[in-house]
Amino acid sequence: MQLQSPAYIYCRGAVRPASEAVLHVSSEALVRGVNVFEGLKGYWQGDGRFGLVALAHHFARLQRSARLLHLPFTMSLQAYEAACFALLEALLEPGRDMWLRTTLYLVEGHWGEGDVTDLVITGYHQPRGLPEPIALGVSSWRRADDAAMPCRIKTSNNYFAARMAKIEGRARGFGEMILLNSAGRVAEGLGACLAIVRDGAVITPPASEAALEGITLDLCEMLCGQMGVPFVRRPIERSELGIADEAALIGTLMEVTPIKAIDAFALPPGRIFPELGRLYLEAASGASQHDAFGLSVFQPKGA
Repeated sequence: MQLQSPAYIYCRGAVRPASEAVLHVSSEALVRGVNVFEGLKGYWQGDGRFGLVALAHHFARLQRSARLLHLPFTMSLQAYEAACFALLEALLEPGRDMWLRTTLYLVEGHWGEGDVTDLVITGYHQPRGLPEPIALGVSSWRRADDAAMPCRIKTSNNYFAARMAKIEGRARGFGEMILLNSAGRVAEGLGACLAIVRDGAVITPPASEAALEGITLDLCEMLCGQMGVPFVRRPIERSELGIADEAALIGTLMEVTPIKAIDAFALPPGRIFPELGRLYLEAASGASQHDAFGLSVFQPKGA
């Protein structure tokens, strides 16, 4: 995997050279990893503008995560959008979509006293087109439950098990893995929600199963309604993965990525998730109009 090193980042209220993105060695962000974050995906629109999907929803979830982790966050939605647009203006390239990671760090304070945060935004170019089907495995590592590490807090600390599972999966020949919860049922992928198809219905675990409350998943639920496909949130047992008609990872970065195999179980070519992925990409790129996608669109100066 080729890691990108963007020339600019957003921090301390402005777009700055990436070399200026520094933290003190004793900051809470470094010592305890205290942060919350959101990933936003942006797409070139057919009219030459650029749009971020569901920005207001991501902002609201960032606010919720900050509140649950007791992090001060007073930025307005308008300022958040302006910060994202400012960084995009510095990094955009024609024909390449982008993914933004907006991270709220605790840079000053001690155990909840005198806390000061800063919003840092980094941006990475993404290839265009529908994701290719992938094979993945089920990890031996487990997702923590709500009393240990609440999955509603989108914090880097919540991805410790995902990192361990990623390393485990690489040794087994898988680029992605599925995490189970403490009860041994399906939770989610490493950085995306998991859904399966059985008997013509899309099924995904609810938040009570240690799954993130997915924004992209909610958008896909709306699209399933358009397709006339039932959408069910219920627990998924591990054994159901081997007898699913289809499976997919669904998330901001993964979009709708079909799964062709889970461990030793090959899944047949599907119909629902490829169609769902096509409809999602059409809506995200402005080819079809869906108010639920809440596209925040702007005209880049050089476009």
